[in-house]
Amino acid sequence: MTMLENIDWNLLKEIISCVFILSGVMFMLVATIGLLRLPDFYIRMSAITKGSTLGLGLILFGLGIYFNQPSMLLKVLAVITFTFITAPVAAHVIGRTAVQNKIPFWKHTNLNEFKKYLHREHLEEIVNYDKYEEKVLRKKKAAAREDNVE
Repeated sequence: MTMLENIDWNLLKEIISCVFILSGVMFMLVATIGLLRLPDFYIRMSAITKGSTLGLGLILFGLGIYFNQPSMLLKVLAVITFTFITAPVAAHVIGRTAVQNKIPFWKHTNLNEFKKYLHREHLEEIVNYDKYEEKVLRKKKAAAREDNVE
């Protein structure tokens, strides 16, 4: 009897699939904790996008190994590929929309490289955005317009 005959292949398949599934669950758990604990919208979105995409990929890959059928593996790979392509694009669109809607950045975020984009898009006022200061700015702009009209 050789060593390969003594291996329980079903048990090995289940162990490998459990490792992938549990590691995917851990990535999703960390992403969820990041969603709850991180300081601003942009950092939270980055954590949840990366963590959930990788977590979903690992869980699906573990399921593909567990079921061990070519058709199932093909479907799993298709879903993983679609998720890995669409999730970053969706996060980029959501982040860009948040910038255009003046969602504030965390006060410790380094925006030096981002200032060129903000200036080009006429969004430079969001660097130190405060929703209470916005009302004051609107009143000042309205008063300045009234002074120019008179």
